Amino acid sequence: MLQQVMTKPGEIIFHEVPVPEPESGQVLVKIMNIGICGSDIHVYHGEHPFTSYPVTQGHEVSGEIAKVGQGVTGFILGQKVTIEPQVYCGQCHPCRHGKYNLCEKLKVMGFQTTGTASEYFAVDASKVTPIPEEMSFEEGAMIEPLAVAVHGVKQVGDVTGMNIAVIGAGPIGNLVAQTARGMGAAKVMITDISDLRLDKAGECGIDVCVNTRNKDFGEALVEAFGPDKADVIYDCAGNNTTMGQAIKYARKGSTIVLVAVFAGMATVDLAVANDHELDIKSTMMYRHEDYLDAIRLVQEGKVHLRSLISKTFAFQDYLKAYQYIDDNRETTMKVIINVRE
Repeated sequence: MLQQVMTKPGEIIFHEVPVPEPESGQVLVKIMNIGICGSDIHVYHGEHPFTSYPVTQGHEVSGEIAKVGQGVTGFILGQKVTIEPQVYCGQCHPCRHGKYNLCEKLKVMGFQTTGTASEYFAVDASKVTPIPEEMSFEEGAMIEPLAVAVHGVKQVGDVTGMNIAVIGAGPIGNLVAQTARGMGAAKVMITDISDLRLDKAGECGIDVCVNTRNKDFGEALVEAFGPDKADVIYDCAGNNTTMGQAIKYARKGSTIVLVAVFAGMATVDLAVANDHELDIKSTMMYRHEDYLDAIRLVQEGKVHLRSLISKTFAFQDYLKAYQYIDDNRETTMKVIINVRE
């Protein structure tokens, strides 16, 4: 079978390797689609601090069961699935308390261990989650980023009836906004400086979409929600400007959740955060229940994934996909690799 390998930043080769045999407790997945995310792009540019080369990428993935190893039950050949890409120790304090997404020795497929970018992939059955037959493989490959959004939204508990603001309308911000709305938020506002991304958010049913090049974030909060402003602000852009906006304009005693990966050291006004008794939270990846909720939200029509797909590339055009993203950063949402094309 063909397997993708990024040998160094900006260089991808394909080599022939044997199709793996699933060991006891494993299944063999015929890979169908792979999504490219921001962290993959960091690897492509040599900017990911926890990835070395060579590396086979791929962590947003869909496929179907091709073979079942000894002792595995609950799967049938041809069944549509996605894969949860975390590799955790099971022994550390977070793992022992059900928070394996915070494993002290966490590895992620496609970054610190072999990813799914090959025609077949053998993996522990415990990391494989069925997706509905009616769900497309493209949507299946987007369950992973949706699970990120689901886990992030849940950091404040039940959002039913809340007013929610989301800063950043890229793929994750869009999915956070859709998830909050799908989980019962009363009203959701999303902001960005890209009209295209805001238009896409509007297509996905987000209530208020604001370009903060043209309108002050604080004014937008009051216009959208009244003087009580938002109950929660999710920062899905992750920079000093956006976190600064959140801290400056958040209602006293409310909550800010940092969803984005912050680039570099932050310079933010913690004096205001302290004076306003703001609850500043963060979020890391997801757990199995977040995958199940993500799938349910799509099934119920509360989250729309297809409209976020900007372009699809054939497997052996992996490098062209990265080049396309670099050339179209302002207009690209989600790029999908079609392994079987």
